[in-house]
Amino acid sequence: MSHAIAAAADLNAPPVTQILAKFVTSHPSQGWTPEVDHEAHRTFLNWLGCAIGAANHESVDSSLAAIREFQPAPQASILGRKDKVDMGGAALINGISSHTFDFDDTHLKTVIHPAGPVASAILALGEHMNVNGRQIIDSLILGIDVACRVGNAMYPDHYHRGWHITGSTGMLGSAAACSRLMELNEHQTTMALGIAASQPVGIREQFGTMTKPFHPGGAARAGQLSALLAKHGFTASPKALEAGRGYMQTVSTKCDWSEIDRALGKSFEISLNTYKPFACGIVIHPAIDACAQLRAQGVKAEDVERIELRAHPLVLELTGKKTPKDGLEGKFSVYHGCAVGLIFGQAGEGEYADDIVNRADVVALRAKVNATTDTSISEASVDVKAFLKDGKEVHVFVKNAIGSVENPMSDANLEQKFTNLTEPVIGKEKMRQLISALWKLGQASDLKQIIALCTPG
Repeated sequence: MSHAIAAAADLNAPPVTQILAKFVTSHPSQGWTPEVDHEAHRTFLNWLGCAIGAANHESVDSSLAAIREFQPAPQASILGRKDKVDMGGAALINGISSHTFDFDDTHLKTVIHPAGPVASAILALGEHMNVNGRQIIDSLILGIDVACRVGNAMYPDHYHRGWHITGSTGMLGSAAACSRLMELNEHQTTMALGIAASQPVGIREQFGTMTKPFHPGGAARAGQLSALLAKHGFTASPKALEAGRGYMQTVSTKCDWSEIDRALGKSFEISLNTYKPFACGIVIHPAIDACAQLRAQGVKAEDVERIELRAHPLVLELTGKKTPKDGLEGKFSVYHGCAVGLIFGQAGEGEYADDIVNRADVVALRAKVNATTDTSISEASVDVKAFLKDGKEVHVFVKNAIGSVENPMSDANLEQKFTNLTEPVIGKEKMRQLISALWKLGQASDLKQIIALCTPG
């Protein structure tokens, strides 16, 4: 016996699915400023570096082994390795790899990591289709716009409910970008978004495990498959996003429809993208920045009696692991972030190695960090005081950490990050050539050079 349960729903929502589909199919190539186009190149370079850097991580080994169980045809490359699998498998694995170090891009307005689902899907599909670089850049910009606009409409309610918003909007960005890459028409793209709407990926309980980076990979593959299904006539509701029992109203109590088409085609969410200088959850970055500043002022770990940290409640909700046991858990520990910021002055992937997380001096300093919440401090800020054994106090307040929109990483910073991630995997010469090729991706006649440079040996 079925029971009707009344639930509030807006039955007069605008036709969001069709609005976005029309935008994706009709917006002209390079229909944005040179600054937006450059940001797309920065986004792609940062994403690719993160994916190559984690190419030999055990999570990539495991996912590649699982995909091979399907005996896939070799259609697309695994970045940073010599392996090729089917394009759906490549989208999945490269998406996993790009998020494994938690070092990828962040759209701070929604905390979406947008490149993982979108770039992973279109590079694999684009390699198989033999598209040019301009098609990749155009699809990247438009796909990220779709994912982030839907995210804008639902954040923060959707995220606070427990969804990992990167995966749970990323399948829409992937579907949109793949639809654009394959030049689907408006109806087909509407269907692709509708199919993708039934495949949100990711819950926040998985943070600190291999399944967190599965979310952008799963979203990449889901969106790619959605576009391929639509290409071949598979159907979905044309109101799948906005309907009373559609995706957005099902997964979020907040649906600000105005976020969907506000300045649509005039301003682009990729312009708000940021890049991490530290390989961990974005909310820890202000604390790391503050402790690195303490170090620069001469504070030494052995001289510290205690560190008092005040931060927004979300910081401790997401990263309150006081005693992380390995690198994955360390990425969600503001205490570990403070310790490595002060001891090393940085927090790259090396500072999240298991042996560093368990090193005696790091463990000892973590125990001296006392973190409390303060709703008057924004998510982007932190207040840190170091109380030294000699009675001195050193205070640092970080309003906007390095890597934020207000304090962005430069192109040179991104190149150095890319170098640190990729050189150990593909070697110095390929790394140098790849950086040069990526800055000119929008002019490339095909992807063959870039794919070849991503392959070690």
